[in-house]
Amino acid sequence: MGRTFFVGGNWKCNGTSEEIKKIVSTLNAGQMPSQDVVEVVVSPPFVFLPLVKNELRPDFHVAAQNCWVKKGGAFTGEVSAEMLVNLSIPWVILGHSERRALLGESNEFVGDKVAYALSQGLKVIACVGETLEQRESGSTMDVVAAQTKAIAERVKDWKNVVLAYEPVWAIGTGKVATPAQAQEVHAELRKWLQANVSAEVAASTRIIYGGSVSGANCKELAGQTDVDGFLVGGASLKPEFIDIIKSAEVKKSA
Repeated sequence: MGRTFFVGGNWKCNGTSEEIKKIVSTLNAGQMPSQDVVEVVVSPPFVFLPLVKNELRPDFHVAAQNCWVKKGGAFTGEVSAEMLVNLSIPWVILGHSERRALLGESNEFVGDKVAYALSQGLKVIACVGETLEQRESGSTMDVVAAQTKAIAERVKDWKNVVLAYEPVWAIGTGKVATPAQAQEVHAELRKWLQANVSAEVAASTRIIYGGSVSGANCKELAGQTDVDGFLVGGASLKPEFIDIIKSAEVKKSA
């Protein structure tokens, strides 16, 4: 079974309504590969979700950047999975390293969030990745496996999960994992899924790379066997995001 290349754009906490409209119109005007070649999802801040959903081309989808761990209620400042479903937002990003680091989200909490979002019918981009200190001490796979295990223990059906490997030391720093480094971790993650979940899940789950992906490095990264796409940060706010989406063609011609 072929894995459709997946490109997510995480707009993080950026933009005004004017800027967002401009990004959307750039994307709408772009010549893109067809949906059987690449699946594209963009993730604006919560307040802009309806605007983007209404204006964005129909072959692209929209994701929230987070949602609450259970049903809504007395949780000031949170947004529930049910609310996203109500707005017909199909995707959510969970476990991003910024939330793990800045807001103290543990592996278990992220696992619970992923399970709850899936139970409500959302599709999930679940993020894992190590810090520079962890990489330098040789514990990359231990860290990433523990993060993935917390999800695997709570999730039975993986068909609506995309796993995003984002080395924390490469996010927004301009440092990029080399294609070989990215491929190595992606291959190890796939092996982990095969050993701990199933061969079928390992073969079909898309494992995407995030961490200073740009128009300049995307083709070489996309050419790696186990890199099934990208979760793009800063570059997703710029016209070069179109070049990154087009790097999916590398897989098609491989």
